Formats: sequence, C-alpha cells, structure tokens
Amino acid sequence: MQGSTAFIDSAKVMAKGQVTIPADVRKALGVGEGDRVSFVVDGNNVRLVNAAVFAMQMLQKELGGEAQKIGITSDEDADKLIKEIRDEGSSDASID
Repeated sequence: MQGSTAFIDSAKVMAKGQVTIPADVRKALGVGEGDRVSFVVDGNNVRLVNAAVFAMQMLQKELGGEAQKIGITSDEDADKLIKEIRDEGSSDASID
C-alpha cells in the first residue's frame, strides 16, 4: 500500500465473482476506471495491486544490476548512453 497508513476494508462477492473495490482502496492503489489490477496469490494470502506498478516492479527486479554490468552507475552515465543512441539513430536516418 502507498504511504504508511494501514486500514482494512471489505466488499461483498457477487454472483459472478465480481467485487467492487472500495473507493479508499482504489485511491490507495492509485487506480481508476479502466485501470487494471493484479491479484498476487501467496498461499492463503492475496494482495490486490495496481497492475502497471506491479509490472514495473517486476521488470526492475528482473533487470536489477544490468546497468552496472555495462558501466552505467549514475544518471549522467545513462544520459550519455541515451544521447549516443539518439545520435546514432539520427545519423542513420540521414543516410539515403
């Protein structure tokens, strides 16, 4: 949950298995109409998470340490690499 405020809320499961996520929970997750949520099941526990945030966290975990392996250790290193890639792309585009 975002922030340090913890709370408990509940909702009723309807006939087709649908549940309305309470407004305070939607706000805590940062989700609104049309957004997706993920259910993370771990044994008897289930976490409801913002799907976009969860996907980014999983990607960051998967790629953790890769930047250091290629020598990117600061924002300046990342900016330099981005500039180099953009410069290569613009020079490739001008070759006709």
